[in-house]
Amino acid sequence: MVDKILVEVYVPVIGESFDVYIPVTSKLHEVETLLTAALSELTEGRFHPAPDTVLCDKLSGQPLDINSSAMELGLLNGARLMLI
Repeated sequence: MVDKILVEVYVPVIGESFDVYIPVTSKLHEVETLLTAALSELTEGRFHPAPDTVLCDKLSGQPLDINSSAMELGLLNGARLMLI
């Protein structure tokens, strides 16, 4: 079984995308916390996570259920997400 998938995370506020491996069994609220910290560091502070930062599906713009895992949501390698 695969324990991580490669997803693209687009951050509109800085207009950049990042390829990131995320664990498939962790709840998305944990993944979101890790992503916001990592992307803030990677962008040298250009991305400032806010308390209401949300992880969404990039195509639909719909927020993802942070109480579900990537596996439960059916996310696969190549999924395109957005952090707003």
